Amino acid sequence: MKLDYLVLGTNDLHRASAFYDALFAGTATTRIMETDRMIYWQGDGFTFAIALPFDEAPARHGNGTMFGFTLNSAEDVERLYNKTLELGGTSEGEVAQRGPYYSAYARDLDGNKLCFGYIATMGS
Repeated sequence: MKLDYLVLGTNDLHRASAFYDALFAGTATTRIMETDRMIYWQGDGFTFAIALPFDEAPARHGNGTMFGFTLNSAEDVERLYNKTLELGGTSEGEVAQRGPYYSAYARDLDGNKLCFGYIATMGS
């Protein structure tokens, strides 16, 4: 089994799409589709989306919920972490070696927690 897709809720589709377009720029993750409620990006073996909640209640991040992106290099971890902060996200853990992972943690503009990680044995 593998994860097929991930959807994060947002309260401002325009602001969130600008954030993720800029964050994913320079990666192999590209925008593939947009509706009036959702925007989709396709990555290597997964789909990522942001959405206005279908129940029309405010979007909220989950306490204890985190989404991890495996990257191809330590430089990519640093670049995406720094880009998140540049775009107005907040730090939840600076770039560091954590066991076998070189990783960093941040929150997007809606408070969703993201992890950017690299495992030396996986990348080039």
